[in-house]
Amino acid sequence: MHKNLGMAIMVTSAMVAATLCSPALAQNGEVNIYSFRQQSLLQPLLDKFTAETGIKPNVLYASDGLLERVRAEGELSPADVVVTVDIGNLVGAKEMGITQPIAAPALTEKIPAAYRDVDGDWTALSLRARVFYVSKDRVDATALTYDDIAKPEWKGRLCTRPGEHAYNIGLIAQRIAAIGLDATREWLTKVRDNLAYPPNGADREQVKNILDGTCDLAIANTYYMGVMLNNTAEPEQKTWANSARIIYPDVDSDGTQVNVAGAFIAKYSPNVDNANKLIEFLLSDEAQAIYADTNYEYPVVPGVEPAPLVKSWGTLNPSPISLVEIASHRAEAASLVDEPKVQPRGAELAS
Repeated sequence: MHKNLGMAIMVTSAMVAATLCSPALAQNGEVNIYSFRQQSLLQPLLDKFTAETGIKPNVLYASDGLLERVRAEGELSPADVVVTVDIGNLVGAKEMGITQPIAAPALTEKIPAAYRDVDGDWTALSLRARVFYVSKDRVDATALTYDDIAKPEWKGRLCTRPGEHAYNIGLIAQRIAAIGLDATREWLTKVRDNLAYPPNGADREQVKNILDGTCDLAIANTYYMGVMLNNTAEPEQKTWANSARIIYPDVDSDGTQVNVAGAFIAKYSPNVDNANKLIEFLLSDEAQAIYADTNYEYPVVPGVEPAPLVKSWGTLNPSPISLVEIASHRAEAASLVDEPKVQPRGAELAS
């Protein structure tokens, strides 16, 4: 390890240990959480968890780097539970050797096999779908497939964030799992040729461009519709959202591609019993309903209904392809995005 990097990690770990419960000082009434998810999404759940169990959660929030931090901290890590997004992070955590089997009974009693690790090393907490936002004014279609957006009639009408982003890598990996690498390359090339402009910005910006008339169909995650419609800090986003409606691709055939938010218990968790209690709580029907209502995602526990707003967008029919199978194609998907033959023309202008 580079000397400066190693020093930075040691300093960071020391700072974390000062605020979270370290293994040597582990307390029975606490659980330490590293979270990629925003505080506003977790806090309602954690408040309820504390009210029901008396266990105090200590949370470290960060946008990235938490898996590497847990690995660097090793046996001295204070982390009990890591909450993250994207199947790549969950599978990657297990491959890094920083997980341990979850002992919460709800894992096997309530979670479908497609949404948990075969050895119990991680679980999904919620589902999000990669869907189409289409213009209410310029698109008449009520049903579309992923194959449809590669057709000539969509020439110059599509928009999306950069292909190398984890959300699009997940979609491309799903396509590889479903139709193979060569067919996916052909599909991606045609989608590229239908783009209105080189991929740039985030999902919400693509919906803004629908309002502006720059494109007619944006590829984006479902929950952004709820985020925009309820964004009091930036109320103009409600206008963006109201310009579009959601179509779930392949809802009547192969199913819509889904990704997950999930969690795992850290290998050297100092409060492993409390960690399992937290996972058990997060997989309860009550917590699943709160979580789904707060973040506009889909509950992972069968039978728990999504929020009324989410239900109003349509019915999700998830692709049956295993998330682990999809994750195994992520490296191929990333390589495909980097191939010159499928790079969007003028992509250098968006860098």
